Amino acid sequence: MTDTELKLLDSFPKSYINMHGEFIAHERANEYFILKNCADDFDIRCKVLEWLSRGACKTEPYKTYRKNEEFNLFMLNGINKFLETNFNTREMLRIYEKLGNACNHEKTVEFIRSGYEFDLLN
Repeated sequence: MTDTELKLLDSFPKSYINMHGEFIAHERANEYFILKNCADDFDIRCKVLEWLSRGACKTEPYKTYRKNEEFNLFMLNGINKFLETNFNTREMLRIYEKLGNACNHEKTVEFIRSGYEFDLLN
């Protein structure tokens, strides 16, 4: 296991990597991405933004508002810890709208390489 994978697991408590090479950030909410096809640490950073950003700002896997808020904060905190950033919910919503579900991978690469310059998402 690489240092980046260990950092990923540490950033999302109770997360795990299953036998299919998927990183499961939150089992109940089905928040995950395929880790086994990441060529390097940069690919993992891209996938964290592309596949986990929705959970940090929109996903509502629970019946109560309070539990959903806790879940969104869990995902946001995990992303921020892993990427060493300080995104807020509004910023994460913008990231999800522009980069979520890998809708524009080239823009994700550009955004990360710029040091997370939000002007690129306009």
